[in-house]
Amino acid sequence: MRKIIALFLIFIGMSCNNEKKLEVDTSEIKVDFKIERFDKDFYKSNKSLTELKTSYPFLFPESIEDSVWVNKRKNTDELELFDEVQNVYEDIGEVHKKIKKLFKHVKYYNRRFHVPRVISILSNIDYQSRVVYRDNLLLISLDVYLGSQHKFYSDYPSYIKQNNTNEYMIVDIASKIIDQQLVLKRNRAFVHKMIYQGKKMYLKDVYLTMIPSYLKIGYTEEKFDWALENEEQIWQYFIEKDLLFSTDKNLDRRFLDIAPFSKFYLEHDNLSPGRIGEFIGWQIVRSFMRNNDVSLQELIRIEEEEIFKKSKYKPRR
Repeated sequence: MRKIIALFLIFIGMSCNNEKKLEVDTSEIKVDFKIERFDKDFYKSNKSLTELKTSYPFLFPESIEDSVWVNKRKNTDELELFDEVQNVYEDIGEVHKKIKKLFKHVKYYNRRFHVPRVISILSNIDYQSRVVYRDNLLLISLDVYLGSQHKFYSDYPSYIKQNNTNEYMIVDIASKIIDQQLVLKRNRAFVHKMIYQGKKMYLKDVYLTMIPSYLKIGYTEEKFDWALENEEQIWQYFIEKDLLFSTDKNLDRRFLDIAPFSKFYLEHDNLSPGRIGEFIGWQIVRSFMRNNDVSLQELIRIEEEEIFKKSKYKPRR
C-alpha cells in the first residue's frame, strides 16, 4: 500500500513539474491595446455611417450600398441580438485581461509578435468565423459567446454550442494566432497530420497556461476524460488498422475534422469526442518536448516525421 501511495505521489509531482515548466514570467513584457467596440458604435451610438467608415473602413466593403447598413442599424432582430450581447459584455474588462495575458505569452516566445488592433463585432452568430485574425487586426464576434444554453443557440448541435462560452473565447483567439505561426504542411500521412495538429495544441499549452486541457481542445470534461482513459486503446486501434502512414483522406473526416464523435466504426463511437487524432497528436508532441531539449521556435520548424521518431511516445495505460 505504501508503495502504491509513493508511486501516486511521484506521478502527481511529475505532473506538477511539467505544469511549472510551462509557466514563465511575463511581468516585464509590455503590450498596449484596447478593445474597440464596433458593436456599440454601430448599433448604439449616434455616429454617422461616414464616421464609422472612417474609423473602420475594412468593415465596410465598397460592394455593399449604404442602404444595407442603414437597414441593419434598424433591424429589430439585430437590435435584439445586440441587447443580448450587452447583457453579457457591457463591461469587457475581464476579456481584456485574458487577451492581455495571452499576448504577453505570445510575445515572450516571439518578440517579433505585433499586438493587433482588437475590435469587437457581431456576426449574426457565424460560429465558423468566431474570430478573424489577419493584417494586424483581431475581430471578435461577441454574439458567439453568450453561453452554451443561450436561447439563440437552441438549434445548434451540442458539439458546436458547448464552446459558445466566454471561457472558450480566449482559446479561439489563441488558435487564430497559432494558425499564422505554423506553416501549413502538405504531409499526407495520417500520423503527420495528427502531429501537425498536436503542434498547435502544444502552443496552446504554452500560451494558455491558465486554461484547463479539456477547454484548450474544445471537449467537455466528460469527453476529455474518455480520451485520457482510452488513449492506449485508441493508439492500438490506429496501429492494428495500419492507419499511421495511410494517406486515405477519409481519415481526416473520421478523426481530425470537427464532429460530435470520432468514427472507429465500433458500437460505442458516440462516447468518444471528435478530433481524437488531434488529441493523440497532442500527446505525441508533449512526449517529444519532455524527451528533447528544444525551444518552442525549434518545435515549430521541426518536421512532423522527426517529432514522431524522437517522441518516445507511450500512451497512458
